[in-house]
Amino acid sequence: MDLRLGDKTVFITGASGGIGRALARVFGAERARLILHAGRNAARLRQWLADQPFVRRATVVEADVTRPAEVQRAFDAGLRATGRIDACVVNAGIWPPQRANLHEMDEERIRAVLDVNLLGALWTCRAFLRVLAQSGPRPDGDGAAIVLIGSTAGRFGERGHCEYAVSKAGLHGLLLTLKNEIVDLDPCGRVNLVEPGWTRTAMTDEPLGDDETLRAVVATMPLRQIATAEDVARIVAAVASPAVSRHVSGQVLTIAGGMEGRLRWQAEEIDVNEVRKRSEPGR
Repeated sequence: MDLRLGDKTVFITGASGGIGRALARVFGAERARLILHAGRNAARLRQWLADQPFVRRATVVEADVTRPAEVQRAFDAGLRATGRIDACVVNAGIWPPQRANLHEMDEERIRAVLDVNLLGALWTCRAFLRVLAQSGPRPDGDGAAIVLIGSTAGRFGERGHCEYAVSKAGLHGLLLTLKNEIVDLDPCGRVNLVEPGWTRTAMTDEPLGDDETLRAVVATMPLRQIATAEDVARIVAAVASPAVSRHVSGQVLTIAGGMEGRLRWQAEEIDVNEVRKRSEPGR
């Protein structure tokens, strides 16, 4: 199916990470023009991009998402390079792997996570809406799209990661507000939230390498497997697509194997080797 992304420009934040690169590959395969954002890892992103088949349709921009002026400059640079920006995937985020209950957590960690994951998302959306206000809606009626990348932690909470759960829960408020505001700039504009559960990336390789942790994770899922970054990216592309999702806005799509926030399997029912086999990229 043609997602009608081939003539669109997509701005992806956090494009140097596992999900970010998968997003670039999926949107690149749809022949979209790409503006790929990175912070401290911009050089590494450029090196990776050089070997990708869509390199000539991609521009790398740098910004600290906690600094609104830098975010705005990145969008302005992307607009100058491509003429317009049609979709924005708000993907940049951090997750400190160390578990700590709230009473044990230091102020620096709390502020850092909220600054990147919640305020960074807000600054990103503001910058995108500002360039949309400059360019106006597309004459063909294919509306602008924002796709926020949340987490099941924002729905169910995550013990030992309270600050992360709060940062992702805040995206629900951003979603429900911006779906009403974007139509002031583009009557066909849409805002949606994709909410992954545990996903195989470099950030999660260490905790998911522990058998006990893996059993605890999949115990809440009817589908006893871990999402790949491509699983997430393909859904994001469909949500951003004006062909597939033209009448979808203000919605939360959870990619978590049917997770319900309750135990679905007992530990003895979970074969960790089979889980890892089913969770390999490319399946």
